[in-house]
Amino acid sequence: MGPAQRWRRTVRNYIALTKPRIIELLLVTTVPVMFLAERGVPSLWLVVATLIGGSLSAGAANTFNMVYDRDIDAKMARTAHRPLVTGEVSPRAATIFGFVLTIASTVWLWAFVNPLSAMMSLLAIVLYAVGYTMILKRRTDQNIVWGGIAGCMPVLIGWSAVTNSLDWPALILFLVIFFWTPPHYWPLSMRFKEDYANAEVPMLPVTASMTKVSTQVVRYAWLMVLTSLTLIPVAPMGWIYTIGALLSGGLFLAEAHRLHAAAKRDAPQRELRPMRLFHYSISYVTILFLGVAIDPLLYLPLPGLN
Repeated sequence: MGPAQRWRRTVRNYIALTKPRIIELLLVTTVPVMFLAERGVPSLWLVVATLIGGSLSAGAANTFNMVYDRDIDAKMARTAHRPLVTGEVSPRAATIFGFVLTIASTVWLWAFVNPLSAMMSLLAIVLYAVGYTMILKRRTDQNIVWGGIAGCMPVLIGWSAVTNSLDWPALILFLVIFFWTPPHYWPLSMRFKEDYANAEVPMLPVTASMTKVSTQVVRYAWLMVLTSLTLIPVAPMGWIYTIGALLSGGLFLAEAHRLHAAAKRDAPQRELRPMRLFHYSISYVTILFLGVAIDPLLYLPLPGLN
């Protein structure tokens, strides 16, 4: 392998440490909130600066997660190819990389966005790397519920980037993501239950029956949808967001109840199909936040809100 190939391989490995697919999902919630906070199109430079800082921050948190969880990742087929497991990157190098990203994201957001966004970004890293990864993940089957708070922070960062403050619309969307995280992640955990059991990680599907898990999925799905609707009078939102929230939320609830019905009759994995809900949950949050972005641009008020 030549120097150029080795360099490209090294770059790919360090990018893999940041879990870029997760970063993409986080950014889906950041930019629309900026549109809502601006009630229009925010400064292009501010959006770019916030995305750069947010990506560096999420990359730092994910890198620390991979460093600490490398023993677990080695036991799970889904994660056995990660750079720290294969030895492509050493734990020391990855840790240094994580701290470099942490410093870079904090300094960047402080300098080019505002100190409030920078501090919330730093808090998100601590919540994910320490709160979830080091404390909760290996100790409680409610790990993803409380650990998911870190994944809600991009909403607050996006809002504060525009307003340099926090307000009720941002807090409501924070709660939407908070309630969305369990019914998004538990179906994935149902699919890879044996992996988590082998790694001795007490995800809810490992410690509870599929019926209990699906019951919790349904409960959180309802809380998520109802919370998303409270944004309508608070923001206020118009027809575009309202229709999107109702339709996408209705489909989410239908999928959650389908999963619960299959779990109650003790259906085999091929009929349970938890990944259907997992994949749709990504579509749901994309549709909902697309509505958050578009609605302020084409505001068509609901009767009685103005």
